[in-house]
Amino acid sequence: MIKIPTAKTETQNRAVERKQEVTGIFAGDFHIIIVKFPHPQLTHPPVPSYNNYNAGLLNYKIQEKNAMIFETHAHYDDEAFDSDREELLSSMQENGIGHIVNVSASLDSLDRTRELMEQYPFVYGAMGLHPDEVGDMNEAVMQKLRDYCRLEKTVAVGEIGLDYYWEKENHETQRYWFERQLELAREEKLPVIIHSRDAAADTLQVMKDCRAGEIGGVVHCFSYSREMAGEYLKMGLYLGIGGVLTFKNARKLREVVEYAPLDQLLLETDSPYLAPVPYRGKRNSSLNIPLIVQQIAEIKHLSCEEVIEQTEQNAMHLFLANQ
Repeated sequence: MIKIPTAKTETQNRAVERKQEVTGIFAGDFHIIIVKFPHPQLTHPPVPSYNNYNAGLLNYKIQEKNAMIFETHAHYDDEAFDSDREELLSSMQENGIGHIVNVSASLDSLDRTRELMEQYPFVYGAMGLHPDEVGDMNEAVMQKLRDYCRLEKTVAVGEIGLDYYWEKENHETQRYWFERQLELAREEKLPVIIHSRDAAADTLQVMKDCRAGEIGGVVHCFSYSREMAGEYLKMGLYLGIGGVLTFKNARKLREVVEYAPLDQLLLETDSPYLAPVPYRGKRNSSLNIPLIVQQIAEIKHLSCEEVIEQTEQNAMHLFLANQ
């Protein structure tokens, strides 16, 4: 084991951490983190396997503070996981994933999310309809959402918002049900998980009109400018950061991550979508989050430990403060 003296300047400590993150072991002031990177001679299967993940990704063993990754946005009810859902989810905690929020998107996904919440102690749920699915919304569905928001392990309303990319539903309909679901969150005292694609100005306007800062929540898979990020950060909202951060064309998002305070960032995957490099285009899972952690740590000149610890605290505060 490598022992690192703690009486160093911050610059020296960062240099030691960067060097030893490559070799495999580095130490903080109070505890030790063991980090395993891919061996240069190891190869990965086309899709990451949870059975050999310790050989392929960062593996954290954090003593005393016991920080674990909090996955704030996944869709494990998706049919992409039908063949191995139970085995995959059963592997999460041994691989450092402490909590998962499974996020509803469609009417059918509400019941599937409820089932996952009931089956796995570390899985929580967000209840809402994605803007592409609001054609299914009516007052009966709103009542079902309200009932599901009152389940013990429901921690948010979402994902809700505006999507002008696919144009599946007209903008007026999207906005109406977005506002109604924001109001539901206010009434049920739950934070919101916001989806916004090609709808930056309208999403922000709705959020301001509905005083979303009083409700609290996260802008999922944040993809807009630093200036737009500043508007949401001033409202006290969080930004969800996922695998897109690892893409070569993610310059704008890297600027946002550099700019935003760590205490307003959350880790997410949007699994099974948006897998990070080097698995882009493959099925995603929460086991890929260490690759996102590594990118955030490099951008903000922090250790991976600091990123995991603070983002876990952020998610606990947003989603589980009243649990």
